Amino acid sequence: MNPEKRHVLLLWMLVCSGMTEAIEPISTSIAVGMAAALTGFLASYQNIFYYFNECCRPEWISFNKTASVLVNTFEPITTTVVLGIGAALGRTIYNYFHESCDSKWIAFNATGLKVDLESKLFGQHIGSRIILKALTGFMSNKNPKKPLVLSLHGHTGTGKNFVSKLIADNLYTEGMDSSFVHVFTSELHFPHSSKLETYKSQLQQWIKGNVTNCERSMFIFDEMDKMQPGLIDSIKPYLDYYDKLDGISYRKGIFIFLSNAGGESITETALDFWKAGRAREEIELNDLETLLSLSVFNNKNSGLWHTSLIDKNLVDFFVPFLPLEYRHVVQCAMAAMKAKGLHPDKNVADQVAKDVNYFPKSERVFSVKGCKTIENKLHYYT
Repeated sequence: MNPEKRHVLLLWMLVCSGMTEAIEPISTSIAVGMAAALTGFLASYQNIFYYFNECCRPEWISFNKTASVLVNTFEPITTTVVLGIGAALGRTIYNYFHESCDSKWIAFNATGLKVDLESKLFGQHIGSRIILKALTGFMSNKNPKKPLVLSLHGHTGTGKNFVSKLIADNLYTEGMDSSFVHVFTSELHFPHSSKLETYKSQLQQWIKGNVTNCERSMFIFDEMDKMQPGLIDSIKPYLDYYDKLDGISYRKGIFIFLSNAGGESITETALDFWKAGRAREEIELNDLETLLSLSVFNNKNSGLWHTSLIDKNLVDFFVPFLPLEYRHVVQCAMAAMKAKGLHPDKNVADQVAKDVNYFPKSERVFSVKGCKTIENKLHYYT
């Protein structure tokens, strides 16, 4: 047999799993001889190894003359210019796909906010008016003297969180998912009273770091009524009338506090109007603002208890959220059906409001829950 063919045959026998049992009885001497033959084969056919494994051979190392010509063409251009163009192009591509702190990703839509407040928020004529006025004035001012600070108050389900979402949706392209919207929840982020000083330091660093990253950052503090008194005072310098602090300007930031504190005062005022036969739309901010701020300031269970933010008038607006009436609950149900792509059915909306027993047979005329509960219950009826 031709020596070259013998080598091939021996290699085939070794690598085929089906031949393993046939080879095992062969003596050690024969096995050693086969190994030697295989070694000789590989020595004769090195290219098989070099084909799959990079090594110092022409197949793996060669000079590209065409590329050399291209490099020589760019020789007169300085390295700085080339790197600058590359960096600029890279930033452009990155910013196109990745959210950044510029007008492509942050742009206030006043008309959109107005439409959303009118068509999606029910029973809050005071809140809608104040929110729209505050955001429009603040965002149109290119050089505000301080950050915008809003404190939203009312019972659960009246629309405080929902309004925060509407603001984000009409300010950031990514809405609440924007990396420039930061939500703090008292029981989640600040649960332990023994760590108050640690929380103060962390909160300051979080705000400082995020505003450094984007001056148009928005901070939402939920459950302010459950926050430890004194914690929120740690961010007072960032809300004050400072041009800059440690070289950082906070004046274009937005801070929103959400709290159930003051809800009883708001409900009592609304009930007084109802008993007097006056329409709730007659309630004005001045009927509630002073009462609300004092109620919150003196509430020992509130995160705003005796806070310097109120004492120094750093909260721009105290926004009351009125309790919902039956008609507002029905409107919530109609809007929820529309949002789900269903035809709004007044009969279904009425049935939802009645079946969840929002209005027991008593003097109470206000809903004890809000639109979110209606949305969650609606799928049982559609």
